[in-house]
Amino acid sequence: MPTLHWIGKEQVLNHHRDVPFKVLEQQYGFDGGSTQTREATASGNKIIHGDNLEALKALLPEYEGKVKCIYIDPPYNTGNEGWIYNDNVNDPKIKKWLGAVVGKESEDLSRHDKWLCMMYPRLKLLHKLLADDGAIFISIDDNEQANLKLIMDEIFGGGNFINNVIWEKKYTVANDAKYLSDNHDFIVGYAKNKSSLKVGRLPRTEEMNDAYKNPDNHPKGKWKATPIHAKSGSDSNFRHIFPNGYEWTPPKGTYPRFSRETLDKLFANNEIWFGSDGKNSPSKKTFLSELKFEGLVSRTLWRYDEVGHNHEAKKEIQILGLGEIFHTPKPKRLIERILQIATDSNSLILDSFAGSGTTAHAVLNLNKQDGGARKFILIEMEPYAESITAERVKRVITGYGGTEGMGGAFDFYEMGAPLFGEDGNLNESVGAEHIREYVYYTETRTPLPKRDSSHQETPAFLGKHGETAYYFHYEAGAITTLNHAFLAHVRTKAEEYVIYADNCLLPPEALAERKIIFKKIPRDMARF
Repeated sequence: MPTLHWIGKEQVLNHHRDVPFKVLEQQYGFDGGSTQTREATASGNKIIHGDNLEALKALLPEYEGKVKCIYIDPPYNTGNEGWIYNDNVNDPKIKKWLGAVVGKESEDLSRHDKWLCMMYPRLKLLHKLLADDGAIFISIDDNEQANLKLIMDEIFGGGNFINNVIWEKKYTVANDAKYLSDNHDFIVGYAKNKSSLKVGRLPRTEEMNDAYKNPDNHPKGKWKATPIHAKSGSDSNFRHIFPNGYEWTPPKGTYPRFSRETLDKLFANNEIWFGSDGKNSPSKKTFLSELKFEGLVSRTLWRYDEVGHNHEAKKEIQILGLGEIFHTPKPKRLIERILQIATDSNSLILDSFAGSGTTAHAVLNLNKQDGGARKFILIEMEPYAESITAERVKRVITGYGGTEGMGGAFDFYEMGAPLFGEDGNLNESVGAEHIREYVYYTETRTPLPKRDSSHQETPAFLGKHGETAYYFHYEAGAITTLNHAFLAHVRTKAEEYVIYADNCLLPPEALAERKIIFKKIPRDMARF
């Protein structure tokens, strides 16, 4: 498989593992009321302000392998300056990061090298978060489309490529273009595991249904005439005489789609049409009521009149009263098209370049249309994460500009402190629960289960995964010890025990006899 090489690649291939794990700190909840609350809404919807590389890693303990659909609209790397979301990878934040990660080589990086260094670790983490039956869709243009395709092949696997969609983003021709009028972007789609992916069909439109008529008042209702021959092939000897005397031969270069017996049966059921005068070539009546699917397979060309365009997206933001700060926002209908083919009514959707919050708007709108319970997670690193991204979602929930509110709720988060200090010791200020969640995830790659109050166990008990029980014997500001006194409070029956503590006073033979694996805090706590 062809691979892409660029300056700095070796330094960023596994950089996602070196990103410090930081906790998410909930700032407030919003449930459509007149005021925000410090209480979590339990809605499952999150808006996170912070570096998306750190935020994606912070999501892993709860969401690894759980996200059904990811949509991102990353910087296109056009080199343009002056936008509030700087679409040039010379952004000071990214330059600082490149200097720390890539080192002196970063001084020699081209614009494309920098973009690839920025994207690669983020895509690695997105791959971890995506569910086995999930898909990711990425908006991009010609500046980086070819490079994106190659690194996606490397991270997601070339066999998991779905399609490269062409989105018609403009409805007018730019006559002042230097070469050709740039009227489209791309949306690159990949599955986590293509064999597990189920792509949804698009809803049928009234225009599609209007093609079905019932000129002969057939009892099965509306129908449309479809050919009884296929497009290619040959059967030069095929001749069929219908009971009405019409002798039919497939057009040259085609072949019959039905046997003689089937054709006669269709004729007997009045499902063969010879035209209003009874003299046209025969066709089969395809009944609207008997279609085997509810919608249509999406094409790879998405027209502006079907899914919206940039100007429509700008109008949506204006109507919401959020100003005109985004140069190329995406229309809500475009994101809805992606969600229609890639999610079901209970899916979790992630957007780690959230911008104005269009993805959340699309999720809430679809939920209102079909009664679904889709959830969203948005990540935005810029200062407008609350004033624009979250504000848009609030107005969508409660109503705006004469538009009825769609309902819903979300919680707003800031990136918190790192779990480990620079000296490698635990940062106890993050709180015991965040540490417990981290430990259980590193051991099991699953979220920490909710504590069963009826289960009489030591507070150190984390949970049982498979046949192993996990314990984290920890007290902030104190030294904990694994000894016989601690074991006296262990109630869970398991084939193996993993117990974290600061010290262990049990001899190796006692640990082996009781099938205990001792892990020292923080020395044996995994980093990922």
